[in-house]
Amino acid sequence: MALHRLSSFTFEVPDPDAVVAYYVEFGLTDNGDGSMSTTDGGRQLHVRQGNRRRISELVVGADDEDDLGRVAASLAAQGFGVQTYEGAVRSIEPVTGTVVSVVVEPLAEQPARTPPGYNGPGEVVRTNSRADGASSVERVTPRRLGHVVLGTTDAETTQRFFVEGVGFKVSDRAGVGAFLRCSTDHHNLLVMGSPAVYPHHTSWQVDDVDQIGRGAMDMLEGHPERHVWGLGRHYAGSNFFWYLKDPAGTFSEYYSDMDCIVDDSLWSPESVEGARGLFRWGPPPPASFLDPEDIAAHIVGAHAR
Repeated sequence: MALHRLSSFTFEVPDPDAVVAYYVEFGLTDNGDGSMSTTDGGRQLHVRQGNRRRISELVVGADDEDDLGRVAASLAAQGFGVQTYEGAVRSIEPVTGTVVSVVVEPLAEQPARTPPGYNGPGEVVRTNSRADGASSVERVTPRRLGHVVLGTTDAETTQRFFVEGVGFKVSDRAGVGAFLRCSTDHHNLLVMGSPAVYPHHTSWQVDDVDQIGRGAMDMLEGHPERHVWGLGRHYAGSNFFWYLKDPAGTFSEYYSDMDCIVDDSLWSPESVEGARGLFRWGPPPPASFLDPEDIAAHIVGAHAR
């Protein structure tokens, strides 16, 4: 596909220092200039000062200049304003106000890792030693950014911008919104209808479900208030998950084992309603996951502008 990755995002928050400190604990590397890096994805989080929490920019990777031309033409055909630069196209999603930059960059490649030695019925692959998931004491470090979730007051327009304009593809729909992809991952963006514009969560890939559990437990040590929802497995995307809450109020997700769509003709998007659209197993989501506590403040802030 012409688009091949969600490269990075800019996160505006009232207290950047507290947010940077949180994501250092979460496993990202602080570069000292407001940017933070994952192990495989490079500088994928940029933290900036802002009056309220919001994702002010998304950067999407594309293959070449021809792809940028197609993106610019599609955005213009849908009535969205476009700015073109050498190696980049920029537009503003009109509902959320998020700047979306599509840039030419190399395809991101991740080094393969040795699969964990899981013993199963009739297949013993680990003998005379404890499992890595039980014995490892190293801090978990996310491999790369997986997806972001935008709450929007006009989901139809926001989805049209990303699908008909930028070139994202629809993977599935659920009661919470539309799962969109700009790579072979099941989703890199979830457009979620909401009474306010706000960032619901960001999601970060780790190696396996053991790392999800260890990472979350390390984050909760001394900070039980950070827990939001998990451990569980989603249906849309199939990934394991555990959600925590950062100091700005945005949820951060450790995930692993995401569905991968390499041939569009072999994937059929579904529309899933009810609890099945949120998770296949695990504890039920708390009310604050679907209706964050600061939604009213975002609504008031929008009317105040």
